[in-house]
Amino acid sequence: MKDAADAAEDITNSRPLELVARAGFAVSGILHFLIGLVAIRLAMGGEGEADVSGAVEQLGSQPAGPLLLWSSFAACVALAIWQTSDAIFDFEHLPAKKKLGKKAKAALQAVVYAGLALTLFSFASGAGKDHTSSTSDLTASVLKAPGGYALLLAVGAGVAVAGIVYAIRGFRQSFAKHLRLPASHKARMAVTILGVAGYAAKGIVLLLVGLLVIVATIKAHPEESTGLDGGLRALRDQPFGLYILAAVGAGLICYGIFMMVRAKLAKM
Repeated sequence: MKDAADAAEDITNSRPLELVARAGFAVSGILHFLIGLVAIRLAMGGEGEADVSGAVEQLGSQPAGPLLLWSSFAACVALAIWQTSDAIFDFEHLPAKKKLGKKAKAALQAVVYAGLALTLFSFASGAGKDHTSSTSDLTASVLKAPGGYALLLAVGAGVAVAGIVYAIRGFRQSFAKHLRLPASHKARMAVTILGVAGYAAKGIVLLLVGLLVIVATIKAHPEESTGLDGGLRALRDQPFGLYILAAVGAGLICYGIFMMVRAKLAKM
């Protein structure tokens, strides 16, 4: 059994898998970049779907779209496997409490990238679906299930708290410890600025999505749980919302560029 576990660890920590997994960060960056562009377009009175499915659809509409979708799918699968390996095999030298936290974080990241891989697969295979509608449908289904009310409140609160954590991580620049920063002072400053702006914007949108889930659950109106796109549109309708939305869009573009840089600089 131990030999099998060691073999699995060796495979999941191999150099070829690492290279493909790093590309998963870049895929996430490209999608955030596209979402940021749509957010700015919405702030300027334009249209578009400012969420993951909208970004994936844009990616697929480019020249060589199917190739881009399938290669992005492979990269996200590789990163999900890498994070799963971290959750299972790594951090054993740490104290129990810290080890549990690190493993839980890696497991959560694995789930996120596995979900992203599924979205990419659905579009690559021609079965793509509007994400706003699917979010509302899922909320309605869970709300009807036993314990669904409490579960949705917990999910909404979890997403909102994750948003706050992202923003704090950005302002504290704690993301930097996961990178091998370049030697050049100007390059280090550029990466840091991208990270601060990007994590703050990511935090805001996650907070909005979590609050929408909570409000939709309390009011028993699942159609109000509209995901990222709905959260950004709701932001647009607030006082000074157009300016805030444009700033958030710019921040998401920064986050996208940061994630592309992370593909090269990340400590794996």
